[in-house]
Amino acid sequence: MSRALFIAALAVSIPACASSGVVYTPQPFPTPGGKRGTTAIPAPADPSSPPVAANPPAAPPAVATPPSMPGKPAPVVPPTHGNADGYALSGTALSLRGAPYKNGGVDPATGFDCSGFVKYVYEQHGLNMPREVREQFRVGKNVDKDRLEPGDLVFFSTIAPGASHVGIMIGGDQFVHAPSEKGVVRVESLTQQYWSTRYIGAKRVS
Repeated sequence: MSRALFIAALAVSIPACASSGVVYTPQPFPTPGGKRGTTAIPAPADPSSPPVAANPPAAPPAVATPPSMPGKPAPVVPPTHGNADGYALSGTALSLRGAPYKNGGVDPATGFDCSGFVKYVYEQHGLNMPREVREQFRVGKNVDKDRLEPGDLVFFSTIAPGASHVGIMIGGDQFVHAPSEKGVVRVESLTQQYWSTRYIGAKRVS
């Protein structure tokens, strides 16, 4: 008697998944109009069931498909501009190493000065910057020297009091800039005596 009661209780506790008429198939990637995770897909129709009406009411598909034409790939979405990601900014700055120095220069073909270099790099990511170093020093948020990140701007007092030179941090204590000395865009360190004694602050543009 106790054995029969145990079997009856076990039968009641088992979920009746197959009786719902829906098979749950995992969908590992999100689809338009859906969510990441498990998606309900109707079970195949039973051949012995009666035919469906000629004009059934419209219903949304169980799994949406991307808007592409048969035999053609889905359209590529262009990148969004205005990205202030520090690693992207520093990567662009590093790609310009060796570009010549030119007083008043703002492009790699003819050369850069320090603020023209910053302006050019930031504009490649949809971020407009002022032209002069002093103006760039007034943009963004102040950053402590021990919290510098790639893409931050570092400022120095070199040829005149106040901000007169600028570079772009690339990580650690290193920055890339367009100095007039040696005449090319290059990487240097904040710990070098020349730069450490002339450092006046940093900004993060977001």
